[in-house]
Amino acid sequence: MPDNPILIAGGGIGGLTTALALARIGQPTILIEQRTRIDEVGAGIQLSPNASRILIDLGLGPALAKVVAEPQRLTVRSAKSGKVLGRMPLGEAMRGQYGAPYWTIHRADLQTILLDAVRGSDHIRLAFGRTVAEIEDNSASSVTIRCDSQSASESVTGKALIGADGIWSNVARLMGDMSKPEFHRHIAWRGLVARKDWPTDLTSDETGLWLGSGAHLVHYPIRRGEFINLVAVTSDPDNQPGWSRAGEPSTLQKRFSSWHPDAVRAIKAAQEWTIWSLFDRPPRSQWMDNRVVLLGDAAHPVLPFLAQGGALAIEDAHVLSAELSKDRGNPITAFAAYADLRKQRSTKIQAAARRNGDIYHMRWPLSIGRDLTMARMNLAEHYSWIYDWRYS
Repeated sequence: MPDNPILIAGGGIGGLTTALALARIGQPTILIEQRTRIDEVGAGIQLSPNASRILIDLGLGPALAKVVAEPQRLTVRSAKSGKVLGRMPLGEAMRGQYGAPYWTIHRADLQTILLDAVRGSDHIRLAFGRTVAEIEDNSASSVTIRCDSQSASESVTGKALIGADGIWSNVARLMGDMSKPEFHRHIAWRGLVARKDWPTDLTSDETGLWLGSGAHLVHYPIRRGEFINLVAVTSDPDNQPGWSRAGEPSTLQKRFSSWHPDAVRAIKAAQEWTIWSLFDRPPRSQWMDNRVVLLGDAAHPVLPFLAQGGALAIEDAHVLSAELSKDRGNPITAFAAYADLRKQRSTKIQAAARRNGDIYHMRWPLSIGRDLTMARMNLAEHYSWIYDWRYS
């Protein structure tokens, strides 16, 4: 058992990155994950410079470089006509402007790299198959929690608890926030296509964004460009929680049958789809309670219309570890500073993602104005406030 550890609930991107960031400053942690193993399938994630520079600074750059792809541009197209509505340079342009790459990666590859680094640290203990069931004591000097597994319960004490356990956060509930996420009336479909099966005349080295009526489609390369990740988001009343429900390809193909032939062929290239319902919640008013604090989606879930959910969690981990390094004896002060620093930015990005969802799915005739506006917009300037973020 590490001496005087900080407890982390949640072994996703935010929890793993937080454990690594704290290990770097010599702070022991116990990472508690309810799953018996960490396994993410069928999903890509975009690591914009505000996130990639943090992971590189943690020493993960060489491992990531072996599995990422680096799209050369973002191209926005009309789903109906195929007309290019806007472009944003990525690749070397991002590295030159922000000093860090814009990478795309399979979520499972990112999780594996983070987990391997965590397992290689003497400062981190992993506890799989356990759920934080109760905060037994949150005193002036420590916090004690009860962890339940399938076979037993145990009490664990540390000097603080970080809830990085996602949008349905159990830690937030134990802090007294009984509110529930709200269904956003959108369904996301995820598919994966091997490069050899991708239509040969469709570009494979860019991030493509197709905007349609009540739906949009995103595709980008992952795994050194050997695969193309697709995400199709549709307006839909189905609100089943979960990340891995099987989707029927013919249903999606029918939904997009009136789109431009290139978009239709991209969708038909994927033989299997998984679907999940998109949930959202207003910004939490309470991020901390004495020695307990929230991080990532547990504090500020972000809809996938800005590709910033994982990036924000990585930023959170960086800021929280930096604040804890300033006053190792008083996490309460560090938690308060972290919450103050992160609330404004996370709320702004939450709002921008929601706004993008409305813009992406505009129906005619509002879509005419959207297309004209986007054609005049400098996308690189428009999003520079996101990608140029730094904290040291």
